[in-house]
Amino acid sequence: MSEPRLHFPDDEPKLPWLPMLLDAYATVDEGIDAAIRKHEEKFRTRLSCGKGCGNCCHTHKDIPVYPLELVGIYWFIVEKTAQPVRGILKQRLLNHEKGAACPFLIEGACSIHPLRPMACRQFNVFGKPCAEGEDPFYTRRNEVLTPLQSYTDRAFSIMLPFHGITGEAAKARAIKSKLINTQVRVLQSCGWKELARRMDDFDFANR
Repeated sequence: MSEPRLHFPDDEPKLPWLPMLLDAYATVDEGIDAAIRKHEEKFRTRLSCGKGCGNCCHTHKDIPVYPLELVGIYWFIVEKTAQPVRGILKQRLLNHEKGAACPFLIEGACSIHPLRPMACRQFNVFGKPCAEGEDPFYTRRNEVLTPLQSYTDRAFSIMLPFHGITGEAAKARAIKSKLINTQVRVLQSCGWKELARRMDDFDFANR
């Protein structure tokens, strides 16, 4: 069953981009649920991913993240992350080097799980759990979930007004040309030290 749509009732009226992102993630999660059911019925296998399994957070060095997702990650960490995770995360961000593993994994759990990127949401593995250091996309591709493109496209369509693209015809053209894919960045190569500084600024302003 897909995760329910997240709600931040105090923040969504003030942040026009936030409902967009949350609606897009709800669409992606719905698509993942449908794709998992389809895969399990076809191959008679079960999902192996579970809480505490962070193998892909270590092995994947090129997790794609879109501009609206970056805005969401910044906001969630700066304004919604509490201690003790906040202190640990700030040090992780300050010490992060480009190309290193995802800095958001803390004690086997994703510290930004509610607002984790689409790529993380869509990466699911069936059968046996991943071996340490294994990237199953290359070792057993047939056991890695293939997302349903129709849901991904719908999620992108929801996000497009953030890029100034409105109207169904304009959105359709943008989806067909994969325009949003040209905006993608690699999560591990972002300058996360700047985010740590913004955490300090927020904490100072709210003392």
